Amino acid sequence: MVEFYKGKRVLVTGHTGFKGSWLCRILINAGAEVAGYSLNPPTNPSLFEIAGLEDKMNSVIGDIRDYEQLYKVFEETEPEIVLHLAAQPIVRDSYKDPKYTYETNVMGTVNLLECVRHFPCVKSVLNVTTDKVYHNNEWCWGYREDEPLDGYDPYSNSKSCSELVTHSYKSSFFDGKDIAVSTARAGNVIGGGDFANDRIIPDCVRAMKAGKVIGVRNPYSTRPYQHVLEPLAVYLTIAAKQYEDHTYQGYYNVGPDDCDCVTTGDLVDLFCKHWGKGAAWENQAEENAPHEANFLKLDCSKIKSTFGWKPRWHMEECMEKVCEFSKVWLAGGDIPAEMDREIKEFFEGEK
Repeated sequence: MVEFYKGKRVLVTGHTGFKGSWLCRILINAGAEVAGYSLNPPTNPSLFEIAGLEDKMNSVIGDIRDYEQLYKVFEETEPEIVLHLAAQPIVRDSYKDPKYTYETNVMGTVNLLECVRHFPCVKSVLNVTTDKVYHNNEWCWGYREDEPLDGYDPYSNSKSCSELVTHSYKSSFFDGKDIAVSTARAGNVIGGGDFANDRIIPDCVRAMKAGKVIGVRNPYSTRPYQHVLEPLAVYLTIAAKQYEDHTYQGYYNVGPDDCDCVTTGDLVDLFCKHWGKGAAWENQAEENAPHEANFLKLDCSKIKSTFGWKPRWHMEECMEKVCEFSKVWLAGGDIPAEMDREIKEFFEGEK
């Protein structure tokens, strides 16, 4: 599938983030002409910087809320494929600054689709949202793509709005045109190089670096965890397939199998197992913490039946890769080589 991207002009928004950096590495390795539009890397350290991506692509630093600058990037790069990842992605940060969250996640999507509307060079667009777009009843079965969209917190709700904006633009401006538009709703991702705040795996790695016990905020919350390469492979599949055949465009859930919907406590147990000596955790549940969904699962039947997709790495393999990557980083090792090794191993599994 990645062979499709050789020579293709691809614009990635949010390219300096965790998922964006892995995505750009895949595309560069595949021979794509990659452009990126994003704020400066959101963390220090930054995966984008340690992955050595800046000199291998056209990296433009800008705000997705700035329509004029984004328009200029479309003018300069004339993308054929647009992968929209730029977002304010942290639930707890959305409580601290809801206005910024909505401006970025809703109006950012409007700005992107306005640019797409004015540039017929674009043939395929994928808006990456989240599994949290659904009205969450915290029931035991997975949400399907036709369930009501109504995220609870400002982050989740702003992503629900981003979905609705995409649906409207698709119906109002793109139907019948030579362009395909889809959204992908992915669950929680883990992998090497995530340095974000308020995420469990980065918290684990930071604790190991500091020689401390891992503090777990919600040990009994169940989440649908998957390795970061899983949804990225799906994003690339959707964008490629709909580029060639518009009947593939639509709205897709991207999540793990039921066996990988685990509690945060179980996830950290796996981290400690694969990290080895010195790894331990304790319950640090907060009183009066901001609301976060306790249980949320996706039904991924559609993407499995449409593309024959199935997850390749389950939790044991995911955590093994996370710990290997993190130990390479802590030892000052070759991060680009580690990323390329994991990417090669992952995509060889699709053949």
